[in-house]
Amino acid sequence: MISRYRFAPSPTGHLHIGGARTALYNYLLAKKTGGVFILRIEDTDRERSTQEYVDSILSAMDWLGLKYDEGPFYQSERSKVYQAKLEELLKTGKAYRCFCTAEEIQNKREAAMKAGLKPKYDGTCRLLDPHQTKNDPRPYCIRFKSPETGETLVQDLIRGEVSFANAELDDLIIARTDGSPTYNFVVVVDDVENQITHVIRGDDHLNNTPRQIQLYEALHYPVPQFAHLPMILGPDKKRLSKRHGATSVLAYQEAGYLPQALLNYLVRLGWSYGDEEIFSLNKLEKIFDLKNVGKSAAVFNTEKLLWLNGYWIRQLKAKELLEAAMPFLKKLNLEIKDSNYAQQALASCQEKVKTLVELAEMAKFYFVEKVEADPKAKEKTINPESLKILEELKSLLESLADFKKENLETHFKRFAENKNLKLGKIAQPLRFALTGSLVSPGIYDMLEILGKDQSLKRIQNALG
Repeated sequence: MISRYRFAPSPTGHLHIGGARTALYNYLLAKKTGGVFILRIEDTDRERSTQEYVDSILSAMDWLGLKYDEGPFYQSERSKVYQAKLEELLKTGKAYRCFCTAEEIQNKREAAMKAGLKPKYDGTCRLLDPHQTKNDPRPYCIRFKSPETGETLVQDLIRGEVSFANAELDDLIIARTDGSPTYNFVVVVDDVENQITHVIRGDDHLNNTPRQIQLYEALHYPVPQFAHLPMILGPDKKRLSKRHGATSVLAYQEAGYLPQALLNYLVRLGWSYGDEEIFSLNKLEKIFDLKNVGKSAAVFNTEKLLWLNGYWIRQLKAKELLEAAMPFLKKLNLEIKDSNYAQQALASCQEKVKTLVELAEMAKFYFVEKVEADPKAKEKTINPESLKILEELKSLLESLADFKKENLETHFKRFAENKNLKLGKIAQPLRFALTGSLVSPGIYDMLEILGKDQSLKRIQNALG
């Protein structure tokens, strides 16, 4: 039997870190087992679901490279299927119409809490004759008739067996008073329709699982295998949220992260493979296994993600680097006229940056006619002594026909020895002249890439 996995986000917000990890784990398991990965958009929340969030989720999945085999399917397009299943449960007496108003429900809960009882629905409408209530004009919701005794067992692939006392589970609302079905009901119908064999999701869904198992059984559906992933916490050990920084996947894209880095980091939030830290998506498709997923919550570490991003930036070939950096160069209004030149320019900065934003900022001096001088760098660097050095370097560079970095390095070392100067004493004023900053790629790389004419022009500008 072919394994079928799904990722089923709700378009009530952007795709965030926790959801992206769930999508990744399902994708990897489908690839590892030769199964099918399905995307389903769970848009039953009519008030909060928007097309903007749907588009955002699809864009994030595309950017991450998590290609789905089927979908996206939309719950909002399946109302007839849900209505038929609701009618089936009503006909078989496994669900009932509940006419209790919101005010009555609230009063019941408050009374139960005062009595020291769990504030669950007391089953007032459970024993009403369905034939007598069928044509009742009062508004009603539909509740599932949950077993009142015994227990429901969840066989979890990560946590083992988890039991829930049925007496603790009240009669779940499966359709609202406006007729719209609720999450726990439609997810069961959809998972069966999509022939899902494995439900892999965050452990915040664990308490939903016994209710869903009861619905599977009531509808005579096969129960899939479940696995609930450990929670992701912020550095303060509280649930990951916006206060811990950018948690939207697309926010990381905009901040200059690579999908390779984010996927590499996400997979390690709860999963391990010996002492290895670096994983490509291609490798993960071959080795990922739920057996190596732990039960403990994972802590999100921005510094580790940043380190991984720097690593993956350094792995890019020149053409890939330019392609990745292009949106960030455009944001700085930098015009790329020569792709070969741009590739060399970016490659010279590649070792020094951790994000594509940093890369574009560091490399921008290559793409302007006149550099913008940092006042603090100027104050720290430009003085009578450094101006004299720049003047002499200008003369040296004018005399050179070969502007390759190896030749430049030879002449610079000879110049430093003749002047009894350390190379840093020479490099800093020249760095400032070429870039307007004190942070840059290597001096010889810059000179070769900028070329003789542009280098001399910038030195002259610095000299005034």
